Amino acid sequence: MATLIIVNDSFGNVSIYDEVTHDDASCHHVPPPEHQNKLIPAIYALIFIFGTVGNGLVLLVLCRSPGRRTVANTYMFNLALSDLLFLLSLPFWAVYYALDYHWPFGSLMCKACSAALTLNIYASIFFITCMSIDRYLAIVLPLRSQSRRHLCQARVVSAAVWLLAGCAAVPALALRDTWEIEQQGVTACVLLYPSDDWVVGLALAKSIVGFLVPLVVIVTCYVGIGRHLLGATGAGAGRGLDKNSGNVDHVLKMVVAVVLAFFLCWFPFHTVTLLDVMHHLGALQGCWVRRAVETLLPFTSCLGFSNSAVNPFLYCFVGNHFREQLGRRWGGQGPGGGGASGGGASQQKRGSFSTRLSSLSRKLSDLKDLGFPEAEPV
Repeated sequence: MATLIIVNDSFGNVSIYDEVTHDDASCHHVPPPEHQNKLIPAIYALIFIFGTVGNGLVLLVLCRSPGRRTVANTYMFNLALSDLLFLLSLPFWAVYYALDYHWPFGSLMCKACSAALTLNIYASIFFITCMSIDRYLAIVLPLRSQSRRHLCQARVVSAAVWLLAGCAAVPALALRDTWEIEQQGVTACVLLYPSDDWVVGLALAKSIVGFLVPLVVIVTCYVGIGRHLLGATGAGAGRGLDKNSGNVDHVLKMVVAVVLAFFLCWFPFHTVTLLDVMHHLGALQGCWVRRAVETLLPFTSCLGFSNSAVNPFLYCFVGNHFREQLGRRWGGQGPGGGGASGGGASQQKRGSFSTRLSSLSRKLSDLKDLGFPEAEPV
């Protein structure tokens, strides 16, 4: 059986199909859109700069704050680490586009960068899902989840996520390699699939396991959180808890932002991937499908990759704790300056988004402390 060569492996590169194994041998290769070799690297550069700075600051704050080693922050730390590992490979892909799909870095870096990309797609989404489940347990089921939500368990779950994402990256290591493409006069970094079954199987796994299932879990968790907060506010209005309605509105807006960011970043990418799968299965035929996939994938990939730059700002920097930690370090104050444990209003105002949610849940439901620092209303 002839080998099917696909440079477009759902990460935004130009497709090249073996005419022996592909139905659309009559379709000519679609040239990249004009200026794509300049536009895509520029977008990658912006994602790299903002994402590296954001995730680097998150790791710095969490590493320098040993007193805030919580379940939520454990998942945040691993999410930032996953995004940062991927972002470090992004300059190589930017050069790849700038050189019109010529890979000058050798076979080993081809495999490593592809593995880092696949690892992040799964690890990042899985850690976001873990954070969503943890927030649901802490806010909606705080008493019943106390015995389950502890640091040791969070570390075990994080290790399992890395292992699962690592297994998902194995095909990229095994199948990805450099390949001389005479038609274009380049050495491309491609995935060499043994057959169309591999294309369909890996693409479906990516869309179902790496997007659809996590999306359902995330939406379910945050819908439950929203209903709980609204219900708790309504039930406690007679006891003067309506003063927290501004806090509730802020939290609910953040809940909507979390879901929308995840959906908007990854839905176009997986939609185009599904379109490519349907083309391989014969459900959609015609050269227009190939042209649509080859034209849209580079830009939907950029949108998906931007999630790595959005995550630190969405999950961390909305909290006073992260802003105050960065403010103290930027101002040159020592770790103990103005931050002695148990003293000062600034200590009470700290808190990531997870902290605010948990604190608000305690105030609304009059539940016992869940192990998160108290946060004052803003």
